[in-house]
Amino acid sequence: MIPFLQLTLHEDEEPVRSAIDRVLTRGWFVLGPELDAFEAEFAASTHASHAVGVGTGTDALAISLRALGIGPGDEVITSPLSAAYTALAIMMVGARPVFADIDPERLTLDPAAAAAAVTERTAALMPVHIYGQPADMPALMTVARRHDLAVVEDCCQSHFATCDGRPVGSFGAAAAYSFYPTKNLGALGDGGALTTNDASIADHAKRLRNGGQLDRYHHDEFGVNSRLDEMQAAILRARLPLLANWTGARRALAGAYRRALAAVTAVVVPREFDAGHVYHLFPVLSTNRDGVQTCLESRGIGTLIHYPVPIPRQPAVATENPADCPVADRVCREVFSLPLYPHLPPDAVRQVAAALASV
Repeated sequence: MIPFLQLTLHEDEEPVRSAIDRVLTRGWFVLGPELDAFEAEFAASTHASHAVGVGTGTDALAISLRALGIGPGDEVITSPLSAAYTALAIMMVGARPVFADIDPERLTLDPAAAAAAVTERTAALMPVHIYGQPADMPALMTVARRHDLAVVEDCCQSHFATCDGRPVGSFGAAAAYSFYPTKNLGALGDGGALTTNDASIADHAKRLRNGGQLDRYHHDEFGVNSRLDEMQAAILRARLPLLANWTGARRALAGAYRRALAAVTAVVVPREFDAGHVYHLFPVLSTNRDGVQTCLESRGIGTLIHYPVPIPRQPAVATENPADCPVADRVCREVFSLPLYPHLPPDAVRQVAAALASV
């Protein structure tokens, strides 16, 4: 059996258990020293000046938008290929998500399509670094500068990724990360953070995550209750020093997949456009997806589809009059993900490749 994913503790077991005990002993569970320390450490690791811990990656996106003053009447251009939460975060602040199609090879927001989608109401771009593959940020930043748009990067699947040697999250005004347990840096529950180099954005975000409080019991604006708790912050602190090695393991396994699948015709492997790819997932494409998945399942190999429905086709966004995105439609009909995680045995890659070669 080769499961799609394993979330059991490995070399992180002792530091994670120690972190949990530390929080329990201290008896401080919300907005305490663990969060302060994690925010400083995560900001440094992502080459940002500030990090703000929040409840989820979705909240990190929404709070980033609100901290930039984006809300009702505004439009935010984003990718149709992502978890639906990317668009839901835009809707949470009262703005309208506008979907521009994806590059058919990179699978991230197409800069030309994004430029064509700009209107007088467009306030921001929200590119998604999907599967760990950085979007084409130099081209997207050119679009943003031409139209004076804010940029909020969805880095929820791209911890430690780089684009042209520059950390993702450092191009725009703010960036959002998810620490959902399956992520490259995962908590033992929900969690998220936003990063920025602008102190005023960071300060505003800290108020918004805490009910809009300027100080205790004084709510100066409408905020939300979205705080990364001490337990998850401590667990993330324990795992953060291990992330570089885990990322290296992901890249090595991805390289092994690419070599093993080079002559396999059952699937198409998307190109690696940047050495900064961090392989949150290893997606492949097949016009016979159901048949290929069934074959792998019969051999005990787990796969998942990320994502079967493009966001513009989701009923939840139907009221936003979403544009057609034919490239994303095709990709969502063909894409599925192979097992890839830091502790996947190298022999498993060979077994998966052999199974695909037999299709």
